[in-house]
Amino acid sequence: MVGAGTQLAKQVYVVRVQGRIRPPGDKSISHRALMVAALTRATIEVKGILTAADAKSAARVLRQLGVDVSPMQRGRSVYVRGRAWRRPVATLDCGNSGTTARLALGALAGHRFETRLSGDASLRRRPMRRVTRPLVDMGAVVTEEAGDCLPLSIRGGNLSSIRYQSPVPSAQVKSAILLAGLAGNVPVTVVEPVRSRDHTERMFQFLGFDVQKDENEVIFRGAGADWPRVDDFVLEIPGDASSAAFLVAAALMATGGELLIEYTGVNPTRTGFLEVLARMGALVTRENERRVCGEPVADLIVRPSNLNATEVGADEIPGLIDEVPVLAVLAARAEGETIFRSVGELRVKESDRLTLIAQNLRAVGASAEVQGEDLVVVGSDRPFCGKVETARDHRLTMAFAVAGFAAARNIELSESNSAAISYPGFFQDLHRIMLRD
Repeated sequence: MVGAGTQLAKQVYVVRVQGRIRPPGDKSISHRALMVAALTRATIEVKGILTAADAKSAARVLRQLGVDVSPMQRGRSVYVRGRAWRRPVATLDCGNSGTTARLALGALAGHRFETRLSGDASLRRRPMRRVTRPLVDMGAVVTEEAGDCLPLSIRGGNLSSIRYQSPVPSAQVKSAILLAGLAGNVPVTVVEPVRSRDHTERMFQFLGFDVQKDENEVIFRGAGADWPRVDDFVLEIPGDASSAAFLVAAALMATGGELLIEYTGVNPTRTGFLEVLARMGALVTRENERRVCGEPVADLIVRPSNLNATEVGADEIPGLIDEVPVLAVLAARAEGETIFRSVGELRVKESDRLTLIAQNLRAVGASAEVQGEDLVVVGSDRPFCGKVETARDHRLTMAFAVAGFAAARNIELSESNSAAISYPGFFQDLHRIMLRD
């Protein structure tokens, strides 16, 4: 913003930012590391793993299947000792974690026993057929109890190869098929309309599997004759880009200072939000770029910035779907009208995020509305103030918490515990990087 807008913004935002911080381990990579390690006959050390509720759901499910997963404690490695999976004696409890449910379905497709999966009330509202349909085409048997949702049962077995043309870009669908191919040691190909997150195929390549990647196509030719017997190995998990996005947003909305966000994953399929922010005029730079276990990592330096509106195209959404809530908060402070195209997928996340983003922005004094599948946010200098309904959705909670800290805490959240689903210690970290003027 320029002119009078800048002057008013300085009156509204009363927080400076300082110091260095490291985001928690990447949630997507943590899930995949646990699943892949559990399918081996080896002992795998996983460093930097996320110890949030979602990742713990994955560990709990694997323990129910007979896998030895050591306790998950912040700052400590987790050891996974793979062995033959056994039929669980009870329903697999996936908690609130859609990633756990969908990746587990893929891995279970290669096992010759029946397993029932369920989760909490939020997870039981989320669609599952997008994953189960290709698994059924490969030879798994799925029994639904509640239509396109959990609970459901899956019986795996001898799987057939598949070339699956996915109607939507979805890293969870793609990863479920790849894990089914790994568990059953059969070739699979996934073609997407737009490339989604590629953590699974990167992990497969790091482990030496025969994987070929094109722009929108992934071909997995199998794990080899010795699979699942492999040598012990170590996986390192970089900081979660989606969690870092909230720290980036906090620094951008501050009055001054500088924040260093260390050891952050900058996988190109995860940093679409940084490209959008660059168009909006955000001052974010990368330093110390390197690779860790096949994943690109960097340190981010963020400075407070005056932002301009932009249009986020439909082809960009798969690479930043989790960051739309916090980008929408930033758009409410940008100069002009920002449009997020084709974000209907947000309706089937942990909550109806699309509706709640618009409702909550209006509740705190911003201008936002849903137009079909698009989200439109008009920026202004009006101070944020009001009550926010999080619906126990961690990304809504953190996005509006950032808005609240930048508005002298004039935002009241309906709850705050849900942040721990993906970012334990989020509020402590937010306090730590902020200095009141």
